Amino acid sequence: MWLYVAAVLAGLYLLRRWHRERQTVPRLSEKYVLITGCDSGFGNLLARQLDARGLRVLAACLTETGAAQLRAAASPRLQTVLLDVASSQSIAAAAAWVRERVGDRGLWGLVNNAGIANPCAPNEWLSKDDFVKVLNVNLVGLIEVTLSLLPLVRQARGRVVNVASVMGRISLFGGGYCISKFGVEAFSDSLR
Repeated sequence: MWLYVAAVLAGLYLLRRWHRERQTVPRLSEKYVLITGCDSGFGNLLARQLDARGLRVLAACLTETGAAQLRAAASPRLQTVLLDVASSQSIAAAAAWVRERVGDRGLWGLVNNAGIANPCAPNEWLSKDDFVKVLNVNLVGLIEVTLSLLPLVRQARGRVVNVASVMGRISLFGGGYCISKFGVEAFSDSLR
């Protein structure tokens, strides 16, 4: 009896999964997505995966080396821009660059992925500047990028994805990282 129930539940789960994977977004090749922090890690992987699916990826990298490596690994559809999320001037320049690219189509997706974790140590070992360095990248930069591009996201009826961490729920070590991720969680809730 329990074996049959388990088999039916497994079958329903597989059917639901198959159905969800079959769903597609119409005119995917016409949609633009900006991803920050694409030099390496999650941002780089996401940029390459979305490019492979046909989206028009605008990949923001901190360094020219990271941008060149990403362009070499992707299709000609993927475009890169240099962006330091801790610099208001860099954010303004990148936002203008994005506006030129997307035109009146707007920005279908914004993925705020850029972030740093160091310095990370017991709080009494750190200075205020150590905290500020991490908060400027992980939280204040994320907020400024979002506010700069929100009109384009609204224009395309798009989505904002803020990459946080489990450290946004529970703080396991000192430094600005956990504090910044708590802030990202709060900003995301208020943005909703």
